[in-house]
Amino acid sequence: MCPPRSTRVVALRELRSQPEGRERSGSVTDFVGRRRELKELREDIARTGLDTLSGRKAKAPRARVLLIAGRPGSGRTALAEAFVREVAEDYPDGVIKVRLTAPGGETVATERAIRTLLEGLGEATPPGAAEDELSSALRAALTHRKAILLVDDAADPYQVDALLPDTPECLVVITAEGPLTGIPDVRPCTLGGLDTPSGVQMLAQRIGDTRIAVDPRAAETLAEECGGQPAALALVGGWLAAHPKAAVADVAKQLHDMPPGTSGPLGRGFRLVYESLPQPAQRTLRLLPLAPAGIVDSHTASALAGCSVAAAQSTLEDFAGLGLVRHAADGMFLLPGCLAPLLQALLETKERAAEVQLARARMLERTVRLLHSCRVMAEADEDGAGGADVREKLDGLPRALRFPDRRAAATWLDTRLPALSAAARLAVADGGLDTLARRLVAALVRALAEHRGTAAAAPELYGLHRLVLDVAERRSLHREQAAALLNLADLDAETGRTHEALERYRAALDAGRAANDPYATGRAMESVGGAYQELADWHRAADWFGRALSQALARGERADEARLYGRLGNVHTYAGRYGDALRSWRTAAAGYRKLADVPGQAKALSEMARIQEYAGRPEESLHTCREAVELARRAGDLRLQAALQVRLADTLDRLGDPAAARLHRSAADRLLGDDPAACEIRSGSD
Repeated sequence: MCPPRSTRVVALRELRSQPEGRERSGSVTDFVGRRRELKELREDIARTGLDTLSGRKAKAPRARVLLIAGRPGSGRTALAEAFVREVAEDYPDGVIKVRLTAPGGETVATERAIRTLLEGLGEATPPGAAEDELSSALRAALTHRKAILLVDDAADPYQVDALLPDTPECLVVITAEGPLTGIPDVRPCTLGGLDTPSGVQMLAQRIGDTRIAVDPRAAETLAEECGGQPAALALVGGWLAAHPKAAVADVAKQLHDMPPGTSGPLGRGFRLVYESLPQPAQRTLRLLPLAPAGIVDSHTASALAGCSVAAAQSTLEDFAGLGLVRHAADGMFLLPGCLAPLLQALLETKERAAEVQLARARMLERTVRLLHSCRVMAEADEDGAGGADVREKLDGLPRALRFPDRRAAATWLDTRLPALSAAARLAVADGGLDTLARRLVAALVRALAEHRGTAAAAPELYGLHRLVLDVAERRSLHREQAAALLNLADLDAETGRTHEALERYRAALDAGRAANDPYATGRAMESVGGAYQELADWHRAADWFGRALSQALARGERADEARLYGRLGNVHTYAGRYGDALRSWRTAAAGYRKLADVPGQAKALSEMARIQEYAGRPEESLHTCREAVELARRAGDLRLQAALQVRLADTLDRLGDPAAARLHRSAADRLLGDDPAACEIRSGSD
């Protein structure tokens, strides 16, 4: 079923604020020029399709694909967005956008790009799915939709092919630096510079009509010195806006007199702006390429430059006015991809390697602390209040790192997730898993699990654990490999991919043995047993639980022994081996008693009573159940007490004592009160 028409409005609003893949010269309202290109793109929608490789009419009923090609800074994304706004009315199911190259030049994984598009469509992304499965899911989601896919900054045709819908009702608009040979039916719209009147108009939007009218010839000369390049015009216009007494003619002459090797118009415009900055601001700007995914906020800039958060915010606002960064949603700024090479060159020539390493470490450490604060807020109430434990954790954080309430923390996590994921990749980029990298990945995993729940966060969690696994495998870090495989297998198990979980648990067992890690091997053996139990293979499940139990017994791990005896008891119960089940649960109860674990002992006795009932021994069940009720009362477990009272009532009914049974059901009702899950227990079903 297609989404409502309002989806288009939401999508267009997101197009204006989405941090991923924007490369615009200005805001939505200040797009100028390119009327010929816009007309050509409109005509291309209706053009008869040709296969560019064979010269024949395209046979596949795929979406129309339009390509806007141009160098970084040419305004290709601005043109794509302007065109999408013009034709959006013809595509009522919305606009979804994805960027395929990060500002630093790294290629975005196809799997991650498809997930971004599926999320933009409001479709659930299958956790743990491979690229082919995700591609099929995307095409299926678009089958009955009439939507626009805006694919920004594609590096090669292979990235794009997996994203193309099979329905001709959809439109795909791609931006790239050059032609994407290999994609059928694509004729690129190649961009040069803006014409001089449009360049002057763009300057006027930034410095006002008055300064243009004073010397229109100088404004034309300045637009020509910028080569009509929107990014260069944005920088020069920003500089002029910040220097209201500067003459347009003087700036045009200054650009003209710069050395010829200054990276063309964009390089000259950047040099003009950069050299006018105070030294602290220059250093902050040089360090911005370290920001993950090119997304910067006040905390990122503060940590990189070693200044206060307030000073960093003020500097970023100044940078935005100068065209060095761009405003995004929720206090974020975006580093334009066209400036990344220029800034990277400055970083490498002006900053010492040790200082760069220290700045990166400060930024990642700040990220860890923010994630810790974000996770703590998940334990708080909606208004930010919480128990003594929450207050104690928050008191250990500086005020600047605290969130006002749980909703603000969740919003921060959602909006910063692309940057946080990139930070995790950056932390392990050198192929290591040092303490900071481990802490960052662990903090992000915990924050996602706390705010979203494991099932909802599974796609992101898969990516994080795979990141660790890739590094561990490359570096032969067997202990880390085992941990990552166990985490991935747990995700498989929780999302219903039991066979995949089983394979990973077995691989984790091999890695744990290679690391000589008894914890990992024991956990893997128990998990293999759990997977076989989920598959109803009781014999293999009992075998693997038995192996894990043998190891626990050999190491004297009493808590593990009691738990594993209980798991064995469950498997024997499912298999109908009630005698073996009773022996296992009796041993488990004894183990919990030795550990002084009253809740554990109560639950073990409760299971014993259930099995005795199944085995046709109601008198024994009655006795065991009463003993379990007393232990549950001592443990303060009201739900277990209520469940046991219901079981007592059922047993008494079978023994022919309905009056006593009614008393126990009344007791269960009093214990449960207004518990929303009470009906489950009151049913008396096991």
